This record gives sequence, C-alpha cells and structure tokens, in this order.
Amino acid sequence: MNGILVDSCVLLDLFTNDPKWVAWSEDILERYSMTNTLYINSMIYTEVSMGFENIEEVERAVYDLDLKVLEMPREALFLAGKAFLAYRKNKDGKHSPLPDFFIGAHSSVSKFDLITRDTSKYKTYFPQVRLIHPV
Repeated sequence: MNGILVDSCVLLDLFTNDPKWVAWSEDILERYSMTNTLYINSMIYTEVSMGFENIEEVERAVYDLDLKVLEMPREALFLAGKAFLAYRKNKDGKHSPLPDFFIGAHSSVSKFDLITRDTSKYKTYFPQVRLIHPV
C-alpha cells in the first residue's frame, strides 16, 4: 500500500489555524495529495478529535481533507512497544507508549513516509522512516 501518513501536529495546524504553521501544513498536504494517498490511523484520529465537539465534525474534517483512516497492523503495535522500551530506558516516569511510537511504528511497518513537524522521536527510534518536515 503506497501512501503517506500525516501526523496529528500537521492536522492540528489546520484545525486550529496555527498562525506559524498553517500555511506550511496546507501547502505540504496539497502538494503530496496530488500524487499520494494521505492516511491517518486511529491514534492520529484520537489526537485530533479532542478539539471537536462531536464525531460528525471530525468525520467531516477527515472527509474534506480526503484522508483515509487505517487500523494499525499488529506488527506496528509490536514495534511501538519495542521502541517505547528503548525510550523508557532513557526517560523516567512514562509507563505506557506515547502516540509518536504508534505513529512511527505504523509508518515503518507500512513503509509510509510521514508528514510531521515533530521529528526528534521519529529520527531516534524510527530512522528508517522518511520524514517530510519543515527545513
């Protein structure tokens, strides 16, 4: 399956009309949507849904951006757990995987590029994922 996973931070730029990032996020999504299918997964859906009043608004926003929602493969869930274990060795207090680990693992296992602005965890724990990010 070819396509690109879109990180929640990029979508939140649009949904909140972030003055610093909305133009970049709109441009990058428009550019890549012309030649690729854009995807989100259930973790990304959950993160962006918090800013909406009801599910119908979320569904409309996803539809309007022509995003396809995918379930995460079990291989990605497994990889997220392993990457989180490596992270936890260096950080105290975190006992459950952070959303970035699910997103990075899904990108890795499905061989998706990832559009994001938050690159640090992805670069460290999923270096095989091609990141599309601001320079």
